[in-house]
Amino acid sequence: MKNPWILSQQNQRVLTLTLNRPEVRNALSTQCLELLVQHLESADNNEEIGAIVIAGNPRFFAAGADLKELQQQTVANAITDKRPQVWRRLSMISKPIIAATNGYALGAGFELLLASDMVIAGESARFGLPEITLGLMPGAGGTQRLIRAVGKSLAMQMVLTGEPISAKHALQVGLISEICVDDLVVERAQRLAQRITEHAPLAVRAAKAALVHAQDNHLTEGLKLERQYFVALAGTQDRQEGIAAFFEKRPPQFTGQ
Repeated sequence: MKNPWILSQQNQRVLTLTLNRPEVRNALSTQCLELLVQHLESADNNEEIGAIVIAGNPRFFAAGADLKELQQQTVANAITDKRPQVWRRLSMISKPIIAATNGYALGAGFELLLASDMVIAGESARFGLPEITLGLMPGAGGTQRLIRAVGKSLAMQMVLTGEPISAKHALQVGLISEICVDDLVVERAQRLAQRITEHAPLAVRAAKAALVHAQDNHLTEGLKLERQYFVALAGTQDRQEGIAAFFEKRPPQFTGQ
């Protein structure tokens, strides 16, 4: 590997991971996906990191899976494919992940966005699941996460036609959280990540966990879990510090305890 497929840069408590396979439009091969998840897991266990940004390049966030790999795939090795386990590991990351997207996010690249916690997109961004045009279908959460995010009709349209949608359309349906000028996408995502790291780490983790849980469970169960996290935070030093700082009109000094 002449150049690393994942570039890593830390600034204060924000880690930025940049996909770096321009020759194949940042295609997420199994090895590349594994490397990305290893970086994420390492960050998740590092107390010096509070939030993570994943970025691509100006033309492509990620164009999908590696078609050369898919071309060699049979039913037998599809059954034993380790990619589902790698995607599952990604979904277990407890720290916030912000995707900073320019250009095209397609196939597995789009599924990576769906698995992230927030998406900041440039005006040029396009989002799609073109697998159907290759005789395939999404297989890394695309059908399941997309329909939960945008509803049945648009999910059906995107999956069954394979046609991408614009950043403006994605914002309208709640698929992304914000659009900004292309050149400022990564900077904006990093600023949001920095803002998150200023808060109490235990509260951030608990809030993310409750929100993720809400996507997959009944409201009653979600409310029960939310309350459990809320009660657990009552015993933390950071909660006491946050309230004290508010009354004393000073910035809080959170320690993660």
